[in-house]
Amino acid sequence: MTSSERIDEALSDKAIEWVVLLHSGHETPADHEAFARWRAIDRRHEMAAREAEAIWQGIGAAGRTIRGDARGKSRARMTRRAMLGLGAVGLVGGGLLQSGLVRLTFLSDYATGIGEWKTIALSDGSTVQLNARSALSVGFDRTRRLVSLTEGQATFSVADDPARPFLVSAAGGQTMAAGSQFDVDIRPDDVAVTILHGDVSVSAEAAGRAVTATTNQRILYDGRGGLTKVADVDADTETAWRRGKLVFNDRRLTDVVAEVERYRYGRIVLVGAALQRLSVSGVFDLTDPQSVLTTIRQTLPVRVTELPLVTIIRSA
Repeated sequence: MTSSERIDEALSDKAIEWVVLLHSGHETPADHEAFARWRAIDRRHEMAAREAEAIWQGIGAAGRTIRGDARGKSRARMTRRAMLGLGAVGLVGGGLLQSGLVRLTFLSDYATGIGEWKTIALSDGSTVQLNARSALSVGFDRTRRLVSLTEGQATFSVADDPARPFLVSAAGGQTMAAGSQFDVDIRPDDVAVTILHGDVSVSAEAAGRAVTATTNQRILYDGRGGLTKVADVDADTETAWRRGKLVFNDRRLTDVVAEVERYRYGRIVLVGAALQRLSVSGVFDLTDPQSVLTTIRQTLPVRVTELPLVTIIRSA
């Protein structure tokens, strides 16, 4: 895209307004015709329209209408801000349903909501610190202690019991330990296992092998069979959330956004492949997740559009 073809922010916001209107439940055939004329004005209008449609579908709300409270309002009285707000509510609701977070919460033994932390005492004397927007189930028997982390992140302090290994299953992999302390974090593209104390063994189902790591080391695995070599890390920094902090050291923007969504209401949507190459550094307080977005806006070559319950990040 040349500089003359770059979509300016006002044009992009107008396209988003159009797309939300056309899914609002108050749209008319005349609205669809007007939008078709608007996007046909020139190439930039067409690109803005495509971007807005991609944003809508990317959040998982394609094809749904925003009705509910909107039915009782006159279309003539619906302001741009109100229409965008209704659209955002629909986008967030649809995204949560598609992510399965609500379903996982009901099916799990323990779960946390946005910005909520929980410490769990297990029957064997082990403890679990459950991060925000996380869920797990427990299944102990005479031969093993199995915990299934189905969403989010947790730190496990394992009571020693040589006769019953402690196993944590998460996203196609398994971590085994006894008398150790480690953290398991389900991230957008992989799972990070960080060891705070002792030794653990990590295996990925598709990899067919296991890797052992010790204090201040980390192993990554994914559902495609990828299992990384052991890397040295500062485990206290990697698990700073347990002390109410977020510490990013050249972390990928996609991972940072996933972290922030654990502590902040609403969805954050990244638009454009170029954003995959961006990274974030800084120390932030979990009670102020908005400060992460402020840093992203001020330090990265991006445009940030904040709607009610939805934040859109695009290349500048």
